[in-house]
Amino acid sequence: MPNATAVKFGYPNTLVAETAEWLILLRPQQPTLGSLVLVHRSEATAFSELPAAAFADLKVAITGIETLLRARVDYARINYLMLMMVDPHVHFHVIPRYEIPRVHHGQTFADAGWPGQPALASHVALSEEEAHAFAAELAALWRVS
Repeated sequence: MPNATAVKFGYPNTLVAETAEWLILLRPQQPTLGSLVLVHRSEATAFSELPAAAFADLKVAITGIETLLRARVDYARINYLMLMMVDPHVHFHVIPRYEIPRVHHGQTFADAGWPGQPALASHVALSEEEAHAFAAELAALWRVS
């Protein structure tokens, strides 16, 4: 059963990939094109509560994320933000960063915070249908070696 944080970010409709310990979800509010949420499967609300297996599997998840986003978004930098103030379960917001805006299905996705901190309040809000379609597109590209 997914935790409430995963559900809030649209699980299962926004599921891009999963590993033994982690869910990789499309972030419905896209501050930059390809923004994701990496959610631990457990009910843990502190990073230190995760089992050792979660840390080993984090390598698998991050390798997959960076391979996917490099191919799809061609980011210049990538930010992993652990912001567990509203959504308490262990998760990271994964924000690909770039200077030149990206276009996806006619929508422009600028990185309003470049080159500073991500501007999370400046985002493209995807509809449920758009988020589901984009998650499926990314899922089809997911590769982990």
